[in-house]
This record gives sequence, C-alpha cells and structure tokens, in this order.
Amino acid sequence: MKTIGVLFGMENTFPGALVENINARGLDGIRAEFVQTGGVEMASPSGYDVIVDRISHDVPFYRSYLKNAALNGTVVINNPFWWSADDKFFNYALAAKLGVAVPRTVLLPSKELPPNTTERSMRNLEYPLDWDAVFSYVGFPAFFKPHDGGGWRDVHHVHNAEEFFHAYDQTRDLCMVLQEAVHFKEYFRCYVVGQQKVHIMPYDPRRPHHERYMQDGPPVSKALLKRVEKDAITLCKALGYDLNTVEFACENGVPYAIDFMNPAPDADLHSVGKANFDWIVNAVADLAIAKCKTGKKPSEWKWDAMLGALPAARPATKAPAKKAVKKAAVPKKG
Repeated sequence: MKTIGVLFGMENTFPGALVENINARGLDGIRAEFVQTGGVEMASPSGYDVIVDRISHDVPFYRSYLKNAALNGTVVINNPFWWSADDKFFNYALAAKLGVAVPRTVLLPSKELPPNTTERSMRNLEYPLDWDAVFSYVGFPAFFKPHDGGGWRDVHHVHNAEEFFHAYDQTRDLCMVLQEAVHFKEYFRCYVVGQQKVHIMPYDPRRPHHERYMQDGPPVSKALLKRVEKDAITLCKALGYDLNTVEFACENGVPYAIDFMNPAPDADLHSVGKANFDWIVNAVADLAIAKCKTGKKPSEWKWDAMLGALPAARPATKAPAKKAVKKAAVPKKG
C-alpha cells in the first residue's frame, strides 16, 4: 500500500478535504492520511511515499523531518531543499533573467544589526548608503517589505523619503526590499500545480481579506490571461515548485510578477471561495496521486539543479523610468 501524507498546521478545511478527495477515489493500493511523527531517527524512512507540506515554513522541526524523508525516497511537495534556500529578492532577479516583467526592486541591509553581530561584522557595507540612487531607481510610491516574508507581514506602502525612513525605523533586523509600486488596473492570483495547471483568480489586495478573491471582476482580454498563464508556468518551472501561487499586478496591459514565493498557498474554503477551493483540492489530489504512482522527484536534490538551464536574459517590459527625488537624510546606524 502506498501512502500520501498531508503535513499541516492551523488550517482546517484544505487538509481534510484533500485526504477525503484522494480516498474517495477508491484507488487500488493508494491511500491518504494526516502525517504522524515523533522523534526522528537519522536516515530512517518516513513511511510515506508522498508528503504534501503545508506547514514546514513555520516549524523548523518539520522542515528537517522532510529533508530526511526526501533523503530516504519520499517525494515532498514542495521540495524542502529549495524552499529552504529561496527568497523573494532572488525570485525577482530570476524573473528578470527569464524575461518576466517585474517592478524595479532593491535589496537593503537591515536597520538594526543582526543577532550576534557588531559594527565590525558590517565592514564590507557601504556607509552611508546612497539613498538618492536607491530612490531614483525605484521611485515613489513604493512598497517596502521583507525579502523573504509572507502574509503581508511588515509590508509598508511609502510615498516619499520621509515615509520610507519612518518605516525603516520599524523594521528591526529584517532584511528588506524596496519595490516600485505598480498602478494596476487588473490583479490576479494564480494557483499553479505540477508546473502545468494554472487557475487564474481575479484578486484585489486592497480589499478586506475575506473579499479579496473577487467574483465581480471586469472582463479581461484573452491575450492578457494567456500571458499571465505563460509567465506563471515559466516562473514555477524555473523555481521547481509543484504547488505555488503567483500574483500579477497589471499596468497598461503588462502583467508584473509581484509575489511568487508561496509554496504553501492559501487554500482555505472560507478565504478563496467554493469554486477556487474545489479546483485546488482536485488539482493537488491529482498531483499527489501521480507522484505516488511514478515516484517522480527531481533527478537531483541539489539547489542549483532546481534552477535548470536559464535561457539568455530577455529584457522585461518595464514602466517608464521614475524621476530622481531630492537627496534624503541618511539614517543613523543602529
């Protein structure tokens, strides 16, 4: 008997629906269940042929457990090795190399020193930073957010240098990015499953959370949807994610990839709505069953193999260059 395990945390609707969907199919020799584990002996098999991971980003014990499971032949959705190495700033750089449109983005050092470091640890860091060049490149308004965060935590919408420095003072030791704001007309959140199936959902991040998945969106051109689907698949194939959401903000007909590091995407019935929920449950069930039957996993677990051979860089379509702002005051260290 082959077993598909679902590893999850606080979410209530998706894990149970996924297990029920798989078991209701009555497949010979395949069953699904919630993962059970205790202390993990090194190099010991997990007992699962496939594990769908929904929580290891929040629980280091689970992340290490999944790496050990993968070492012993379990197919993990998503690859815990690449997930451990990934960050949003790298994703933006990769997207630019792939020719997917992304807003101008700059990586910035943390306002406060990281734990267990001193000013001597930062001797390779330019000081003071050339804030004038940063603001000239990105422009205002902009979004200031963690380089590897999620769930809209510590995200600031800033309209000028004064607002930026006020936000910067609140970021503690977080490594942040400053990103050009896209004045979008359309916004999409896309489920991407198995690097092949794409479900495009009209979405509005400006609405209250429970109203963001829109049922009343305006008509959208087929050409725009086709490009969104193509770019979503391109990104997930390059990153090696079999389950992800990719968000696009569209300005002047150009879909800008805003967020595509969501390997445990929101799939709550009450958040995404019945139609979207049914689609993602069925799609992930299909994927887990296919992986269970074939045992197909990356040929290598090395991180560089997850990137594949990148094509020659194609310039992404970008918004017009922003005008330089007046020189800003430099914040104090600490």
